[in-house]
Amino acid sequence: MNKNQVVEHNPIYLIFKSFIKLYLIIGAVMRVVLACTSPQDASYNIWEIARSLLVGAVTDLGMGLLLAIPMLITTLGLNERKYKRPYNIIILTLLAVAFGYALWPKSVFKEYGGGAPLIARLLLGWKLLSFALRAFLPSWRRTWRHVSLYVLWTVYVFCALFVAAGEFFFWQEFGVRYNFIAVDYLVYTHEVIGNIMESYAIIPLMGALVALTALYIWVEARHMRFRLTGNYTPKILAAQWGIYLLLSLAGYGVVTLTHSLDSDNQYVTQLEQNGAYDFLLAFRSNKLEYDRFYPMMGKEQCKVMYDEMCGLSPQGTKVLATDTVQRRKNVVLVTVESLSADFLTRYGNKQHITPFLDRLIGKSTVFDSLYANGNRTVRGLEALSLCVPPSAGESIIKQADNRMGSLSVGNVLRSEGYTVQFLYGGDSYFDNMGDFFSHNGYEVIDRSNIAKDKITFANVWGVCDEDIFRKSIEVFNNDYKKGKPFFAQIMTTSNHRPYTYPAGRISYPDNPNCREAAVKYTDYALSQLLSQAAKEPWYNNTVFIIIADHCASSAGKTSLPIEKYHIPCIVFDPSQPVHRAIKKTCSQIDVMPTLLSWLGVRAKVRFAGANVLGKNFHERAFMATYQDLGYMEGHCLTVLSPVRKVKQYALRRLPDGTWDETLMKQTRPELVRKAQAYYQYVNLYLRRK
Repeated sequence: MNKNQVVEHNPIYLIFKSFIKLYLIIGAVMRVVLACTSPQDASYNIWEIARSLLVGAVTDLGMGLLLAIPMLITTLGLNERKYKRPYNIIILTLLAVAFGYALWPKSVFKEYGGGAPLIARLLLGWKLLSFALRAFLPSWRRTWRHVSLYVLWTVYVFCALFVAAGEFFFWQEFGVRYNFIAVDYLVYTHEVIGNIMESYAIIPLMGALVALTALYIWVEARHMRFRLTGNYTPKILAAQWGIYLLLSLAGYGVVTLTHSLDSDNQYVTQLEQNGAYDFLLAFRSNKLEYDRFYPMMGKEQCKVMYDEMCGLSPQGTKVLATDTVQRRKNVVLVTVESLSADFLTRYGNKQHITPFLDRLIGKSTVFDSLYANGNRTVRGLEALSLCVPPSAGESIIKQADNRMGSLSVGNVLRSEGYTVQFLYGGDSYFDNMGDFFSHNGYEVIDRSNIAKDKITFANVWGVCDEDIFRKSIEVFNNDYKKGKPFFAQIMTTSNHRPYTYPAGRISYPDNPNCREAAVKYTDYALSQLLSQAAKEPWYNNTVFIIIADHCASSAGKTSLPIEKYHIPCIVFDPSQPVHRAIKKTCSQIDVMPTLLSWLGVRAKVRFAGANVLGKNFHERAFMATYQDLGYMEGHCLTVLSPVRKVKQYALRRLPDGTWDETLMKQTRPELVRKAQAYYQYVNLYLRRK
């Protein structure tokens, strides 16, 4: 090896240069791969492809510089002085205190939850042991340092490859880069890791990533290797800190600039961004301060408009029932995981994967133009249980202040003498569902309440739909014996990746573990629920509502593609098996107010949702991501976004059921004010009564 190829005084430089080069290559390859595997509605012209690659490369360079910041910590360690007294004692003491804090049950790591406590303990424990051995065994230091630098290099390379692989699978599932969902899932490491293990060939994948990492470092090390022959002086250390500070500022400026760029094609915007930076942004902004990030109106004007649009009195309440007839019927609300409207034959599906629902529609009231509030389960549950437009950032369900009182459907029906329950096939701690429902009038029944010998099939998300439906029948029979009507909301799990379910129930020859097959199984399970219920004495006095929590995907050319929020809603009353089609544009938040009005519930409520069947119902819908808040009225979609951005799109329904969304040059101020009033009130004033 040529001596000129040996980096003697700055091994970090070699790692840095190698990482940046690899990071740019991975970024370019990923954009090509993601573009080629985009959802079916995605399309790109030559200019858009060139733009995504060019802007993407600049973005990756900026983010690569930011990711190299932790190398500074390693730079600090390349010095013998730290092993001399009193520095070694001080460092050992600090590491011991930090490790002890990580073991403390009330540490910040414990409060964060998930895998954070274990990661913190392993990392700090290793640092404590590592430094102690080097401090008291000087002969080990040179070899230890050499190995550590190669380990650092390996970690950087492996993480870059691992994040890219993870982003590919995230793109396949959601059609976007890492976002709020990825951050949210970090808290639930058991479910997420289990889902990954059951959905993908993770062992071969990890093996391939390890092999690629080893191959890359071997190829790089053939041409250059590092060796430390001296110690850093304060001047050299200060100079390096200054250089890295400038690089970090430059990197931050670059990614901030490129992420502010926006394309008319949402997929292009996603491609030219950087997944790691998107993840950090989502982590930082998952709890959005509405008054800081969204356009505002005066508080009094907001309240007046909100009350008027929601039909509320000056006291903020209304009575839904319009007649004196009270129907003390049981209500079973089945919230089906990811059941997009376009899975049903009625809405254009040609695969015939929902034969039972297709038949049920023929003897049910069906809402043909109903839209989901969001793209997460908690958004659907929030809409159905609270009947208000979606909150910015985290769902109300996951917020600390989630005791909603009279705003909760559960509390309203409990006050009317109903037995109220929430049934979930998984573990109810997920997404804070158990805490929310148990403190808002519901009895929570989840996987833990099902005897092990009654579970026929389960995956990481929970028991199969048949099992939770059988448990539901058991619960309803007990409710019936109490002589009170019951309201129960069931949340299913089978129509979720990894799309596994009991064998022998359905036939789907192409791929038994795809979304469509899981939908077909859920349809079968629903048929079993209704057939079993039909044998029970409470059946004819029960209304069954089947609705989705959200669509299977929310990705599209715009941030809020209308068709990706269209969900089915089927209301079946066995005592009146008559088909009725409701064409009015409405929202998830209107489902329960419509039902409560029909039941004749005369309790005062604070819902924003309204009775769709009422004479004065005003057609509109709400749909949101965790940042973009949409209000659809007529042929216009108003979108409120950080930072105080307002966009409006002219809507045109296409023959295939999708929507053309054209950015309007001139806004309609009256619709902007309506969107502002709805969202500002829900996010700032709703719970301050």
